[in-house]
Amino acid sequence: MIFVTVGTHEQPFNRLIQKIDELKKDGTIQDDVIIQTGFSTYEPKYCQWSKLIPYQQMVKNVADARIVITHGGPASFIMPLQVGKTPIVVPRQHQFNEHVNDHQVEFARNVSKRMGTIIDVEDIETLGEIITNYDQIVAGMGHGMSSNNAKFNEDLEKLVDKLF
Repeated sequence: MIFVTVGTHEQPFNRLIQKIDELKKDGTIQDDVIIQTGFSTYEPKYCQWSKLIPYQQMVKNVADARIVITHGGPASFIMPLQVGKTPIVVPRQHQFNEHVNDHQVEFARNVSKRMGTIIDVEDIETLGEIITNYDQIVAGMGHGMSSNNAKFNEDLEKLVDKLF
């Protein structure tokens, strides 16, 4: 199953919802799809959807999903990371009147570059290819997340080894 969430920001994110619906229609997406559409006005024809989903159901959907696709709101992509998922993040863009500015684009770009834990998709035309190749993309990411404690311990051990 693929779970898509656009959060609860009051501006529609029709571009993402419509693209997912098209990818399901044309068979690019084979999985069942559940979409949380928020304040979007486009109503999917090929995917299961709800405007809003209670938080516990969101957590269950994320846990059950093979792929999680979110907008660029930190709360929406941090939760999948916490349950061990690598989310595809499609940031809302100001040029499409999806948000008041491009902070989601900048934030997703920085998290992708610095942490390597999300798949940042700024060009929605690449989304189908990314979904198709998701497993290979994730396998090749090598996730940049690591425990600060583990790194501290490694560095301390090297320092101690040098002293003796």
